[in-house]
Amino acid sequence: MIRFLTAFALGSLLAAQQKVTHEGSEGLLLSNGKVKLVVLPHGGAFASFTLDEDAKQINTMWDPVRMGRTFGGRQNFGPSKGHFLCVDGFGPVTKAEQAAGLSGHGEANKLPWRLTASTNASAAFEVRLPLVQEKLTRKISIGAGEQVALVESELESELPFDRVILWAEHATIGAPFLKLGKTVVDQSTKDCQTKPHRGERGPRTFPSAQNFQWPNLPGFGDLRVSPAKDGTMNHIGCLMDPAREHEYITAIDTESNLLLGYLFPRKDYSWVQHWMNYPAGGAYSWGLEFGMQPYDMSKADIVALTPLFGAPTFRWLPAKSKLSAKFLMFVTKVPAGFDRVDDVRLEGASLVIENKRAGRVTLGFANHTLIQ
Repeated sequence: MIRFLTAFALGSLLAAQQKVTHEGSEGLLLSNGKVKLVVLPHGGAFASFTLDEDAKQINTMWDPVRMGRTFGGRQNFGPSKGHFLCVDGFGPVTKAEQAAGLSGHGEANKLPWRLTASTNASAAFEVRLPLVQEKLTRKISIGAGEQVALVESELESELPFDRVILWAEHATIGAPFLKLGKTVVDQSTKDCQTKPHRGERGPRTFPSAQNFQWPNLPGFGDLRVSPAKDGTMNHIGCLMDPAREHEYITAIDTESNLLLGYLFPRKDYSWVQHWMNYPAGGAYSWGLEFGMQPYDMSKADIVALTPLFGAPTFRWLPAKSKLSAKFLMFVTKVPAGFDRVDDVRLEGASLVIENKRAGRVTLGFANHTLIQ
């Protein structure tokens, strides 16, 4: 639920039409007549991403507050919502880190971000992470008449030594966009592994640390398709295709023919973790968490996994240096029967989404050179 406000503390940079609330949180609306993206300056989450031509205005982002209201019960995920950023940290912290003040999923999504520039369809933010002593800047821009958002980020270390960096784009879809047996996810990966665990009971059904080729997990079938029955929660980690320059992840609601997708350079994000959360009751969520490591683990545990499929499971942030990353996010309608994505690629000033059987959908993207 988005409501417009007359005023609140986002600063004088904002025009009145950009100020919104999303489920009780102050937000910034980026809109260009084709798409609407709501960014929460406290934590920087992309809380809502909708397509103007979609009659139902389905939010393609995970909205735990709305799901709690719709399905009953409190969805207690703290500041986590929609597509949020996990940096510097992804997953739990060690006891020593916790004692020092760190919490899971890093500092960035828990702090207020300072707005440094804004137009109707673009915004720039910065935030300092005091515990890890890093500075994050992020720019979001949507071109005129386009359905593609370009997100450019930079992380700067203030410390005089190299360190392991954990950075994940916790891109997450949820109900009603996510439906049992009807939402399909495609990605440019081959080698995957079920997340190592220690025999925990409960909704986890996948075996521990089993290697497989996407999308077929022996005994569990095609993981592209959301499960037909709820009551499970599983994780897998996948290495993005080493043969590609640009990687993709897409999700299609085959009932509404609405597609959400991401395209990013492999050099920036070489892994994706899937958090497949289907509790009884309907508050479903599927994390398409592309980043620099395969799982939500402590740094010690992530380093211990290297190498996985012959690749490092983390990135380095050098002393007094910067690390940058970019990605595209896009939303579109697809034709009926367009039930899978075989490729996403840039062709000139266009982004092409291809289904080898059903054809292609082409989206204009004038800033294509910025993602090279």
